[in-house]
Amino acid sequence: MSRYPSSAWRSFKPVTSAPVRAVPARACRVLGLDPGSQRTGFGVVDCDAAGVRHVASGCINVTGEEFILRLRRIFDAVVQLIEEHQPGEVAIERVFVHKNPDSALKLGQARGAALCAAVGGGASMHEYAPRAIKLAVTGYGAAEKPQVAQMVVTLLNLERRPAADAADALAVALCHAQSRHLAVLLEAAAR
Repeated sequence: MSRYPSSAWRSFKPVTSAPVRAVPARACRVLGLDPGSQRTGFGVVDCDAAGVRHVASGCINVTGEEFILRLRRIFDAVVQLIEEHQPGEVAIERVFVHKNPDSALKLGQARGAALCAAVGGGASMHEYAPRAIKLAVTGYGAAEKPQVAQMVVTLLNLERRPAADAADALAVALCHAQSRHLAVLLEAAAR
């Protein structure tokens, strides 16, 4: 016997057994990082019951220096960001390996410098694949960078589009904010 009186989706009226109650979201500041060996994007957002709000964003630009000095500058800049904004959680994009192994190694080292700085600040770390970030922000896992940037502007009510690396970092932070919210809902549903 069917739980619902009709199998047609147009006449679907779900049967609810309990009233839906609001779940308070835990407030948190999230630092999103989009690591790169020449430019590392960062985005800081506040998450609470009212939603997600933009705090700060930008790029750590280390082009034109010796590679080891670039890593040191990335580390120092992330330490400074953590001291300035005091995030409770840090979200970072996983390394995407394409065709050039040398680029992947350099990206991994830049990511390692950012991770070491973030962990040293005491914030909890969370990693997201590029496809998961695009899916969370745009609803499409193969979205192009301009689509992601436009959704970041829309979701955070920004007046203008941030630089590409900063937009990517804000997308990482938004992805984590959505994951946090889902975890809170699942926790409340389990009670």
